[in-house]
Amino acid sequence: VQLQAFGGGFVQTGGCLRLSCAPSGKISGVNARGWYRQAPGKERELVATILNNGITNYEESAKGRFSISRDIHLNSVYLQMNSLKPEDTAVYFCHQKTNYGREYWGQGTQVTVSS
Repeated sequence: VQLQAFGGGFVQTGGCLRLSCAPSGKISGVNARGWYRQAPGKERELVATILNNGITNYEESAKGRFSISRDIHLNSVYLQMNSLKPEDTAVYFCHQKTNYGREYWGQGTQVTVSS
């Protein structure tokens, strides 16, 4: 099973993008879903996570601009990104973690924000 991420692209500063991610097959016991990003020359960092109970967590710069949501039935996760800045430019990866400790990563989708 693989996670498939969509929605990246090229936007100008202040623009919006919506990322989507869903698995190619069934994953049982998922209790957390999230988005990470990796900019050139930098380590992968957390952007946002959401638990099955709806509790969310955001990286500081994403607060107030990004919104994470999920569809438990479809086992999908979304990231609405508003007011994008050039420093948001990165490859974005979706992530899922199960009750059994197994982790799944998407292939990454490029987000580029021009100044």
